[in-house]
Amino acid sequence: MELGLWFPILRTTLQEGDTVDIKVVPLKESEMRPVPTGNYGFGKTMTNRMFTQYYSSDKGWHDATIGPYGPFSLEPATSVFHYAQEIFEGTKAYRLTDGNINLFRPWENMKRFNNSARRMAMPNVDEEEHLEAIIQLISMDQEWTPSQPGSALYIRPTMIATEPFLGVHASSNYLHFVILSPVGAYFAEGFNPVPVHISHEYRRAVKGGTGAAKTGGNYAASLLAGADAKEKGYSQVLWLDAIEGRFIEEVGAMNICFVYGDDHIVTPPLTGSILPGVTRDSVIKLGRHLGYQVTEEMVDVNDLLADIQSGKISEVFGCGTAAVIAPVGKFGYRDEEYIVNNYEVGPVAKHLYQQLTDIQYGRILDPFDWTLTIKVD
Repeated sequence: MELGLWFPILRTTLQEGDTVDIKVVPLKESEMRPVPTGNYGFGKTMTNRMFTQYYSSDKGWHDATIGPYGPFSLEPATSVFHYAQEIFEGTKAYRLTDGNINLFRPWENMKRFNNSARRMAMPNVDEEEHLEAIIQLISMDQEWTPSQPGSALYIRPTMIATEPFLGVHASSNYLHFVILSPVGAYFAEGFNPVPVHISHEYRRAVKGGTGAAKTGGNYAASLLAGADAKEKGYSQVLWLDAIEGRFIEEVGAMNICFVYGDDHIVTPPLTGSILPGVTRDSVIKLGRHLGYQVTEEMVDVNDLLADIQSGKISEVFGCGTAAVIAPVGKFGYRDEEYIVNNYEVGPVAKHLYQQLTDIQYGRILDPFDWTLTIKVD
């Protein structure tokens, strides 16, 4: 991809007759930080640049800019601080062996960003322009995309309400920004089983609420239960439905899947309180492509635990952008523990993880046209 870094404006044709202008602010020498090598952790280090654009009710979206990563100046009365009107996304860029960079199903993330915006009474962004901004940002900071096995460049698009007011209504002004972070494994355990606590006291979301939107309030509501689980020795929380407290919904910030026997994968259906994960959808489509039976069914927590004890359920794993596939080694529920597959990674989770990551890193043919390759000069 030809970056044209010497121009003050980057103009890229998205499709015939449709263009997007992004102003480029050159970085000063003092703003150029060295690229880290190894031991990335997750989401602790940001790249040198970020994308920003602003929305107002009279001008719409304007001032699209790629410039140095840095803080914002917002008034204490800014509405996002008081009413949590904000959304975000999470996707990754993967370094290929030829040096180019893959994005994985980025169109789905652009679509979900707008779905979240609608639920939170926020303006939509142009999905093509949003994706183009991400491509240009990655291209300009491409040296931050790591090449170590299992590493990637995490992409975090965000929108926040910026009108300064203390009345309860949707903001008239917004900031949309994208930041990038080189990351390693999400879990310290790596691709190994994690212990999960089933919360019988706390609930994450309810049908008709904001559970299907990727908004910060959903995650803030999970923090106390997460801290409680960690005190008990668990890595994540398994959430039950908020109406009856019986049916499985999500695990941590991921969707969840159960393997019955050798080849039947079950995941809870999208009822309105569960985030429609891109990795979840990929597991469903890829699983069927690989010959597994994949169904979406309500799973009662009591049936789940009985089926684990009887061996009917052979594997459990979470799926999401950060970890891709996260095998579950045991559940804790009401002071009892239930071991899954002898606390070992099962063959189905291993198979899906290998196939998904091979597609993402370009090691095998992508049969679904899921990847978008950014050419790096």
